[in-house]
Amino acid sequence: MSKEAFFISEFSSQHIGDDGAVVGDFVYSKDLFCEDIHFKRSWMSLTQIAQKSMLVNLSDAIAMNAKPKWILIGIVMPKHFTYEQLRELSTGFQNVARAYGAEIIGGDTTAGDKLMISITIIAKRPSKVLYRSGAKVGDLVAFTGTLGRSYHELTRLLRGGHVGKDSRFMKPQLKADFLYKAAKHLHAGMDISDGLSKDLSRLLKASGNLGLHVKRKMSKRILCSGEEYEMLFSFDARKKKSIERIAKQTRTPITIVGKTVRKQYVCHCKEHHF
Repeated sequence: MSKEAFFISEFSSQHIGDDGAVVGDFVYSKDLFCEDIHFKRSWMSLTQIAQKSMLVNLSDAIAMNAKPKWILIGIVMPKHFTYEQLRELSTGFQNVARAYGAEIIGGDTTAGDKLMISITIIAKRPSKVLYRSGAKVGDLVAFTGTLGRSYHELTRLLRGGHVGKDSRFMKPQLKADFLYKAAKHLHAGMDISDGLSKDLSRLLKASGNLGLHVKRKMSKRILCSGEEYEMLFSFDARKKKSIERIAKQTRTPITIVGKTVRKQYVCHCKEHHF
């Protein structure tokens, strides 16, 4: 068991285990975005850092078919930051919040050595919540977009190179339009943050320790590329044409990975967290 899984297992709440916690009429989600863990200051402007921290958090709410309404921001700021640098951060936060129709309603700030951001998203509970645990035997499993670019771009950055300001690693492209339209046809879903194989193992485990009959072999680069924020989902094979029609309408490429079966799936990638 990884340290992340062990720590989570110490808490017994039934609301833990999905992209967000569904409580009453709302869906709550939180993520951290920390300097020298998730990003380096030399890679991104402060506006880009704020934008990505918001996008990766919004992705969790969207993955559950919930529409973000309110946002709380906790931030550790280096003491040497100027007022102009603080304005750059606030601009990034507000640009993304406005784009997704959400309002920043508060949070907390403190001083520290490195920039660390914690964001809580409060989203309106939809009529159909999309959980990880809904996949059924015989479902088709698919993902949106393409995978592998984030790993490629991260590798380039770690080697001292550069990537474009609109690259996948810098600015994830969330598939909200597709997800909101397709949700009624889907059985289970989540976003791909830790790599297709790792997140697939989570979805299949949550759905009763299912396995996967793979229809399309993929390289380790594709299976293990994290920070993609594409959607991973399962659906009844009879809904395939409906899903493909919505994908075409929203200009969202989808790739069918395989079909769920009654055997345990084994993740092919190392842990990202601990």
